Amino acid sequence: MNAPPHRAADPPADGPEARPVEIGWKEYVALPELGVASLKAKVDTGARTSSLHVAAIRRLAGSRDGAAEIEITLAPDRRRPELLVRARVRQLARIRVTDSGGHTELRPVIETLVVLGPVAKRIRVTLADRSPMLFRMILGRKALEGDFVVDVSKKYLQPRPSLETAGRSTPSGAGTPA
Repeated sequence: MNAPPHRAADPPADGPEARPVEIGWKEYVALPELGVASLKAKVDTGARTSSLHVAAIRRLAGSRDGAAEIEITLAPDRRRPELLVRARVRQLARIRVTDSGGHTELRPVIETLVVLGPVAKRIRVTLADRSPMLFRMILGRKALEGDFVVDVSKKYLQPRPSLETAGRSTPSGAGTPA
């Protein structure tokens, strides 16, 4: 389902990078395919799926293979909600998600590249209105498995990323300022 992660360097299989990367309960991530250089994310091992705040979703014409093409508007900084980023993405599915309050809703699912420390990997993310929440993104267990170990007593163990340090450029048509 998810592609194998890419690490910044290709170390020997028994080298230090072969072990899971230690992260704290909150970290900064980059979403380079969406044009987001740095986003504060809560690491939530109690959540199965990851979730990303979107201010708006607009359905575009369907693609040749029947997958929906959507334009999402992101407000990556809670303190500066006027700063918006738009990206065109493929909606892979819609799934039912039960939030921590027991409320069930149908959410769109996309796949995107996430960069956290030395790890860059493709993950599936549900899209939701998280505007009342403290964190614009939740990183769930499926995004973490195999690559990270969480120390819940610490935070920001990995350096804050940027599009440049993520080693990725934004694909054309994605991640444009709104």
